[in-house]
Amino acid sequence: MLHLFLVRHAKSSWDHPGMRDFDRPLNDRGLYDAPRMARLLHELGIRPDLLVSSPANRALTTARFFAGGFGISADSVVQNAAIYDALPADIFQIIRALPNSAQTVFLFGHNPTFTDVANRFSSKHIDNLPTCGVIQINSTAAHWSDLNENNSRAAAQFFPKEVL
Repeated sequence: MLHLFLVRHAKSSWDHPGMRDFDRPLNDRGLYDAPRMARLLHELGIRPDLLVSSPANRALTTARFFAGGFGISADSVVQNAAIYDALPADIFQIIRALPNSAQTVFLFGHNPTFTDVANRFSSKHIDNLPTCGVIQINSTAAHWSDLNENNSRAAAQFFPKEVL
């Protein structure tokens, strides 16, 4: 079974209005939530084989906190520029290109795309994947290239305001 975790970046700062969106850092709440969400998932026995992140500062920082929470080197986070500004079809292309050697993958990115992708697998509509929110998708597909809405379902959701 394949396990995909969609993670929206933690809460970002708007303290510098002139800063490029790509460069925005996490705010205090983001810095609080990211390591705690990682620790929660680790305590549930979840062990990622691969962490893939948008290179945007807020997403990459979130991914590196998760890496630390799982005892993985922050340098092992794979950056994929296509995640930033991606449409749902782009995310599906990224997912289908994941290496089959990785059975549990965390993908770190942005809204509204991550909410749209999550809803493709969920029987309950998600209005908004909150910052640092995580959706677990389980798939019976043998290979990432075969993952689709018919063989995969949202199995769990972890939203900071509900679990922390």
